[in-house]
Amino acid sequence: MSILLFQFQNLNAHNNLEPCKNHNNHQFFCDLCGCATSSGSFGYGTLSNANFIGIRYIYQNFESKNGIFENSPKSKETFNTYQLWAQIPITKTIYISANLPYQDLNRTFNGATENISGLGDSSLIGWYKLNFYKKQDENVVNFNGEKEASGHSLQFGLGVKLPTGEFEERLADNVNPGFQVGTGSFDGILSVGYNYGGNKIGVNTLLSYYLKGENKNKYQFGNQFSYALNAYTAFSTEKVNIMPFVGVSGDVYNAIEQYGETLNGTDGNILNGSLGSEVAIKNFIFGASYTLPISQKLFGGNVESKQRFSVYVNFAL
Repeated sequence: MSILLFQFQNLNAHNNLEPCKNHNNHQFFCDLCGCATSSGSFGYGTLSNANFIGIRYIYQNFESKNGIFENSPKSKETFNTYQLWAQIPITKTIYISANLPYQDLNRTFNGATENISGLGDSSLIGWYKLNFYKKQDENVVNFNGEKEASGHSLQFGLGVKLPTGEFEERLADNVNPGFQVGTGSFDGILSVGYNYGGNKIGVNTLLSYYLKGENKNKYQFGNQFSYALNAYTAFSTEKVNIMPFVGVSGDVYNAIEQYGETLNGTDGNILNGSLGSEVAIKNFIFGASYTLPISQKLFGGNVESKQRFSVYVNFAL
């Protein structure tokens, strides 16, 4: 399962000599396929302050131990996700994000390779943005009537993940049941975020809760709480804006349920560290990030997330 977001402003913000003053978006998150091992820490939006339509590639790999012993056989899973994503404003304070993923997943176990691919779960989120403004000096007359932005803002999101990807019950018996192109369920998404953008630095945070629904196979992935914090800076010229960032993110997963019964050992948590950068050149926005786990315990320690990276290119509208 995958997703997106936010309100964005005019492309001229890319060429502003103080680009961070106008940065209002943050990186938002949901797991790729609705499964407990697919971390929620993937951005819905970018650091750049623009409406866009674009494409993004995300790579993940996992190692799953099929047994309780140290020498138990292990399977290796590789997740490749190709997304069409967009960020579209409705009003000055309301905006939507949309995402349509294609999944290409590979699994190697005991010398045999399995591949599944297809359309993943699409998502749609509506956002409301609350800006904060500087207190006006009562001794200064404001002739234009415009308030001066403080750089601080809050965002509130409400959305849904749609079951456009296929769920295969036979794959749920794997040690890593996240090896699916879709969940087969409708899921709700609740998010709140805080952003600060100064002259040269910025911070954005996000807290999200995912209410997982039950699919037609009576299978229900556990509800998920995700959190993220990114700090970035900016280096600008008349034509190019470069924004490196570092961040931490994590997910806490409830246990999976099937036929109303909780499946033991299917909950977990993970904490990640990441770094990356974004480059805006005219109407094009290029970005890349690399993520490694700091600590994790997934499926009783039987599933290990190794690394992930993503790259994207967007066209600012």
